[in-house]
Amino acid sequence: MNIGEEMDYTIIGKIINTHGIRGEVKVYPLTDDINRFDFLYEAFIGDDKFPVNVEKARYHKDTVILKFKEFDNINDIIKFKDMYIFVSDENRIILPEDHYFIYDLVGCKVVNTNNQPIGYIKDVLQGYSNDVYLIEDKNNNKEYLIPAVKEFIKHVNINDKIIIIDPIEGMIE
Repeated sequence: MNIGEEMDYTIIGKIINTHGIRGEVKVYPLTDDINRFDFLYEAFIGDDKFPVNVEKARYHKDTVILKFKEFDNINDIIKFKDMYIFVSDENRIILPEDHYFIYDLVGCKVVNTNNQPIGYIKDVLQGYSNDVYLIEDKNNNKEYLIPAVKEFIKHVNINDKIIIIDPIEGMIE
């Protein structure tokens, strides 16, 4: 990376609390693959992107306990509670084709195959068999649930923040 070059970041978790008194933090993972923390060496904390090096990662229920080399005391790490953990985009996981990061989908405009606006992706609900897109239609004060399957999702353009869907009758009313 050249001096002065902007780096892009991807959120991978949120520090939800401290853990113990030796500077560990409890992290709520914001990634599909919780085990990605096993291979996390360098990260950044908060809006200021404070650089940290991961010393150890372990798992407790559906959270991750992280120990950073820079901190050995609860008093040093407590200020980061409720902050996000980022990785540089060059270190983010490469997703398979037709898979997307949730934060890339949220906010995308949704239109039907006739280019008529339906709303915007408000959230992605993760299910056992497939994800479901929660679409908010602010004009009609409605929300729609669309399964994220090829039968309904015809095209996703993350760069232009637009998703084309082909809903069946009764799905959008």
